[in-house]
Amino acid sequence: MTIEIRRLGSADVALFENVAEGVFDHAIDRARLVAYLSTPGHHFIGAFADGVMIGQLAAMVHRHPDLRPAELYIDELGVAPRFQRQGIARRLVDAAFALARELGCPEIWVATEPDNLPARGLYEARGARAEPAVMYVYKL
Repeated sequence: MTIEIRRLGSADVALFENVAEGVFDHAIDRARLVAYLSTPGHHFIGAFADGVMIGQLAAMVHRHPDLRPAELYIDELGVAPRFQRQGIARRLVDAAFALARELGCPEIWVATEPDNLPARGLYEARGARAEPAVMYVYKL
């Protein structure tokens, strides 16, 4: 089986109709999908096997109003459970690194839960170490 990694845009909405279970945390909302794919600075990379999306990475360019350079923020990474531990997540992250270089972003950042050991292993395998952080979420 060949795994294809490709960047997706607003013309690729139909590709989200055939997604393996577990790639996303929730059902895809078409209006939100269209808005995401058409928003400048939002980027989506998909992994496909036999026409089925088996993995995804969503990222956004985070720009600053001061002199700090733009950075790519990996917001979401998911691979269908039956395709995990096959290097697909690594290939998606590699594609995000290539995208960041093309966009002129000298830095990528990503966050995960402290107990998500597979994700931490993936990110640390690229040479990064976890940063201490505290996160606050406000429910509006």
